[in-house]
Amino acid sequence: MALRVLVGCKRVIDYAVKVRVKPDKTGVITDGVKHAMNPFDEIAIEEAIRMKEKKIVSEVVAVSCGPAACQEVLRTALAMGADRAIHVDVSGKEYDSLQPLHVSKLLAKLATSEKADLVILGKQAIDDDCNQTGQMLAALLDWPQACFASKVEKQDGGLTVTREIDGGLETIKVKLPAVITADLRLNEPRYATLPNIMKAKKKPIAKKTAKELGVDLTPRQSVVRVEDPPVREAGVKVASVEELVAKLKQMGRV
Repeated sequence: MALRVLVGCKRVIDYAVKVRVKPDKTGVITDGVKHAMNPFDEIAIEEAIRMKEKKIVSEVVAVSCGPAACQEVLRTALAMGADRAIHVDVSGKEYDSLQPLHVSKLLAKLATSEKADLVILGKQAIDDDCNQTGQMLAALLDWPQACFASKVEKQDGGLTVTREIDGGLETIKVKLPAVITADLRLNEPRYATLPNIMKAKKKPIAKKTAKELGVDLTPRQSVVRVEDPPVREAGVKVASVEELVAKLKQMGRV
């Protein structure tokens, strides 16, 4: 049986951009800054498309939660090979305080209404590094989860997933429906070709709101302060091991 896959696509500040903190320390500057799809979500889209090419998947649906600009990353997903997209419109103060739990609830509603058999997300977003949405989504849906996936294979009506863990690799089997989060070594995303970029403009993007999905976006936490990381101090060269030990003792490190 071919599967329907829902894939999350988050719009984040491009990985090559130097992030700057706002003068009032309430967040980072996003106005006039280049944005792109979260790299781990690109890997998730690529994996879903590869599964479709292997006839394991019948339809790939890309989802993004945020302001109108999120349609840019959805068009990228469509150009890569997704069949259609859903944009959950969240803007203004609600978007500023959008948290992993909110996104998990939105995705859970969509996974249910779309009758998805599989949800693939990036393991984390490079802006907040939360690494929470996939796990929360699996809990809300009461589905098996396979996080930090570096290899996914269809087997015996379920999936065999190789996970990256602290001690190396772990291989598990999960029944469907399930939630997978993609790690860096799962695949290398393709570049969208010009013909596919043109075709993507004609693919449908459905628009929904949190209210329509019945999800309350009241924040559960607040950001107190955002600061730049401390500037790294210059190193000191030492001539011998004895001098190194003496320096460390002087600094109170040993």
